[in-house]
Amino acid sequence: MTTPTGADVQTAVDPGTGVEVLVVAYGAPGLLDACLGSLGGVLPVVVVDNSSRSDVREVCGRHGARYVDPGRNLGFAGGVNRGLGLGRGCELGRTEELGGRSAADRAVLLLNPDAEIGPDSVTRLHRYLVASPHLACVAPRQVDGGGGEDDRVAWPFPSPAGAWLEALGLGRLRRQVDFVIGSVLLVRWTALDEVGPFDEQFFLYAEETDWQRRARDLGWGMALCIGATAVHVGAGTGGDATVREGHFHASQERYVRKHFGPGGWQVYRAAVMAGAALRAVVLPGSRGRAAATRFQLYRRGPCRVEALG
Repeated sequence: MTTPTGADVQTAVDPGTGVEVLVVAYGAPGLLDACLGSLGGVLPVVVVDNSSRSDVREVCGRHGARYVDPGRNLGFAGGVNRGLGLGRGCELGRTEELGGRSAADRAVLLLNPDAEIGPDSVTRLHRYLVASPHLACVAPRQVDGGGGEDDRVAWPFPSPAGAWLEALGLGRLRRQVDFVIGSVLLVRWTALDEVGPFDEQFFLYAEETDWQRRARDLGWGMALCIGATAVHVGAGTGGDATVREGHFHASQERYVRKHFGPGGWQVYRAAVMAGAALRAVVLPGSRGRAAATRFQLYRRGPCRVEALG
């Protein structure tokens, strides 16, 4: 991504805009370096380093970001809460340093260390949020780090009924925008104050889905701002792909159990197993094998598999 420099950066984002940046990092100092560099050095940044690595600290120092070492891996939700001051720590400030903006205009940009966004796009996101007082959060259009293909940012909430539509090959019918992914997400402070912290039972994945579901239940909205663009490598700091897959489905189980109860989880689980069994039979090669693996994961229970390591 090309980042404006010099005078262009200074006019792209007003330091008194009311936006702060929070990055939850886990190793990958090279990606973090590109992430922080894309911001242009004009916004206050806090980096919560779940890996407690000296090279991550050095990157933060080079970019003038505030470095926070929680001493252990808090997971994404825990790292966000620490940085937001909604957990045991209190790192981001929301008063004098924000240029006297009204509380309704203040926002925090949750930014994955494997994502990049320029100051101009941050400004567009913030203007979109300020102009829509019913929105709790807004996300930019995202492209991948390779060929520049658009990633899907807006999704419907997971549900037992939705899982059955997916299993039957009717997922195209579920195109409503219920939540936007959290890799690059501008969140209104007043919504955070009302909705509360991220739920730390979601160690990795689905924490932003759960938070936005709770926000929607309180009357808030979410949106995609196609006028702003970010680059997202995707899973750039997530380690082994099989482990990430396990965490993802375990978080899906936690989400469904939390919002639909044990019975809803069993309906959801049956749908995923039915769809996976069908795809394991009809899809060739690696896609069929992946479906068979997913069937076995849901047969055993994703959270149970995750707990066994």
